[in-house]
Amino acid sequence: MSGATVGIVDAPIPSPPYPAHWEADVVLSDGATAHLRPIRPDDADRLLAFYDRVSDESKYNRFFAPYPKLSPRDVKKFTHVDHVDRVALILLIGDDMIAVGRYEGLDRAQAEVAFLVEDAHQGRGVGSVLLEHLAQAARERGVRRFVADVLPANHRMVSVFSDAGYTIANRLQDGVVHVEFEIAPTEGAVGVMAAREQRAEARSIERLLTPGSVAVVGASRSRDKAGQALVRNLVRSGFTGPVYPVNPSAVAVSGVPAYASVRSIPGEVDLVVVAVPADSVMDVVLDCADKGAKGLVVVSAGFAEAGAEGRRRQAELVRIARSNGMRVVGPNCLGIVNTDPAYSLNASLAPVVPPPGRVGFFSQSGALGVAILEAVAARGLGLSTFVSAGNRADVSGNDLLQYWQDDPATDVVLLYLESVGNPRKFARLARRVAAAKPVVAVKSGRSTQGVPIGHTVRPMGAPPAALAAIFRQSGVIQVDTLAEMFDVAQVLAYQPLPAGGRVAIVGNSDALGLLAADAAVSAGLQTAEHPRDLGPTASAEDFERALVEAVEDPGIDSLLVVFAPTLESSRGEDVARIIAEVAGLGAKPVVTTFLGSDGVPEALRRSGTKGAPGRGSVPSYPSPEEAARALAHVTSYAAWRRAPRGQVPQVDGCDRETARQLVARLVAQAPGGATVEGQDLRLLLSCYGVDLPEMVPTPSAEDAVAAGERLGWEVVLKATAPHLRHRPDLADVWRNIGSAEEMRHAWVTMSSTLADPADAGFVVQPMAPPGVPVAVRAEQDPLFGPVVSFGVAGVTTELLGDRAYRIPPLTDVDAAGMIREVRAAPLLLGYRGGVIADLSAVEDLLHRVSKMSDDLPELADLELNPVLVGTAGLAVVNASASVAPSDPRSDWYTRRLG
Repeated sequence: MSGATVGIVDAPIPSPPYPAHWEADVVLSDGATAHLRPIRPDDADRLLAFYDRVSDESKYNRFFAPYPKLSPRDVKKFTHVDHVDRVALILLIGDDMIAVGRYEGLDRAQAEVAFLVEDAHQGRGVGSVLLEHLAQAARERGVRRFVADVLPANHRMVSVFSDAGYTIANRLQDGVVHVEFEIAPTEGAVGVMAAREQRAEARSIERLLTPGSVAVVGASRSRDKAGQALVRNLVRSGFTGPVYPVNPSAVAVSGVPAYASVRSIPGEVDLVVVAVPADSVMDVVLDCADKGAKGLVVVSAGFAEAGAEGRRRQAELVRIARSNGMRVVGPNCLGIVNTDPAYSLNASLAPVVPPPGRVGFFSQSGALGVAILEAVAARGLGLSTFVSAGNRADVSGNDLLQYWQDDPATDVVLLYLESVGNPRKFARLARRVAAAKPVVAVKSGRSTQGVPIGHTVRPMGAPPAALAAIFRQSGVIQVDTLAEMFDVAQVLAYQPLPAGGRVAIVGNSDALGLLAADAAVSAGLQTAEHPRDLGPTASAEDFERALVEAVEDPGIDSLLVVFAPTLESSRGEDVARIIAEVAGLGAKPVVTTFLGSDGVPEALRRSGTKGAPGRGSVPSYPSPEEAARALAHVTSYAAWRRAPRGQVPQVDGCDRETARQLVARLVAQAPGGATVEGQDLRLLLSCYGVDLPEMVPTPSAEDAVAAGERLGWEVVLKATAPHLRHRPDLADVWRNIGSAEEMRHAWVTMSSTLADPADAGFVVQPMAPPGVPVAVRAEQDPLFGPVVSFGVAGVTTELLGDRAYRIPPLTDVDAAGMIREVRAAPLLLGYRGGVIADLSAVEDLLHRVSKMSDDLPELADLELNPVLVGTAGLAVVNASASVAPSDPRSDWYTRRLG
């Protein structure tokens, strides 16, 4: 694919800072990786070598004329850019340039864009990746519109523009197609990017999990070595392709011929499993790059978990692998598994692999991996694929979500997460996947918010409740333990989703039935009726009548069956058969506490694949509490899936450009961060339609009187010092001051009981209408990005942590849910004769704050507290904000690997 033309101009070349944040590792449409970065003056030789490999046809399409060679003047002009009006991005595989995209400014808001892609790499989505990143760079520089001239025969270049999701205007003039389009990240453009990202990243994972051949580097003849175990597990699992042990001092490993290096293997090598000492891994990676391997699984330890040198080594491992088209699982990982009989891949250290099934499992822990797989196998829970990411230097849970979204072999997704490297992307992907397939997650370290050793991500600043709320927002079923995860997975894998929360309890033990009822109510379910006790002598026929009756009852959504041991063991087998038959009707989910068993007992199974239970099998739990808890999680997920997702509303009256200029000025004045105060704060809020009443600083009583007179009385005197605000005794505010005499009295009283006026920060402001006080906050979390929270204002809320959290942008459903999910929400709904608050006004305010925090990454913190919500409208009484420099990288409008 070649690109549109752009002129070569003679102009003095400034020396601006190199925009390192534009660098990115990207995934192409075939799943291979490449490195994107701005062009540099030292790329001259790369550019010449690249241009020599480009065909004459592509050169003609680029320059609209024969252009066989680049002159020294051309090379200098193309490699010396200012990164402002003249921008060029190149794509590299290894050390070779394979494409270049550039734009040149025509005026402050418009630029001409052009591309040139090496012929051997055309058709791999290179042009669309370059366009995304050029558009993002241009938006940073204030450019709003791209134009290009394209020859009509250059169909691929025309498609790059027309398929990008932008609104394209083009016309044919003088034999050239002139293209123009706005580069604002519209919903259509972002949707196209997300779809391309999903396909590319899914393909990159598919290449790892479906190899045609596997090499094991470090394959040992000693049975206690990892390399020996890897070869043995690949062979024993029945891997359908060739296995190549690599050991320079061995003729064979586990009866399989060995090779001295990856390069010496005669056939193609798709996947390489690395089990050599950490200081030898880099040489192996370079061999794999020369061989053209598609992916690496690095089980070796000694990387980021081992200290500073290990972190450097890990970063270099990822850099070299990605720049040569390879993804990396690990390092310090257990490995990967694909139970599909077409591959039968066990490229892991786990000797026990669960049977084939419909569950995909991602684990960040290498140490727990073996135990996890053994537990899954013991429960009879079949897996489709399993990935242990270890240090998660490259392949992450986000990548697996992209893959499992459309994987026909996977119906349920399980995630064991020790850290979330890109939570914003995780929330976006999880919501999309959970809309069709349940996602169950265990997040360790919630109490400490720490980052495990070896995980090169920043710690989360938001409280654990924020992570839990974001999981709920995304439809993720969050559980506390691995055992609970497997409990929930058994229902999801084998039973249908319930239509509601009404559960019928049927059993042969009154005691167990009552325990089950208590457990169900505690878990948030509704018992459809009193537990149906069939008595200890109940026969299989008695169970059949009761269960069929419950299944046919429209007032029942799910069944919990309890069966206690009896003296007649044969009766249990008959009852199990009946339970399985009724559950097999597939109308409503059925769970059991059957003889205290855990998993899916043989008697409750329906036929599956290779020993795994099939759809309609009935999971059993040792206790009614575990059964009810699992069923409740599934019921909540089903309710989320049925609920409308909502739309992100248009927020009127916003002046983003003025706000951005204001924030940029404040950050420039205080690069270390600053508090936004006075008129700047009022202007910032007004840019998003939020009115803040004037607050007049009053260092003396006479100043306070003068302020009251100027504001027309009916004012308040309050302390603004942080240590005095929001006191439970309300001593920091004196309301309804209507005269000079009342103001002096308030001043004297507050000064004597509260603080010295010099320390209190007294201000006078107009009285706000009465209402319920609430607090809205937005903060830039170092891990999540913007997070918006809501709660009823006051120290009780702060003490109890009664706040709701969401990640912007908020849909109308998100905003409504935030208000109603806090425990103090009845105070807004007329509790004990109180105010019935204008919730629509609160929702509008949440959308404005959400948009502000999303638009302005430099807005480190914003708090509106209190906001008084009346029966018709609201008033923001006080606000505080701070700004700080932000990370300019964007993962929302461009594809990039984290």
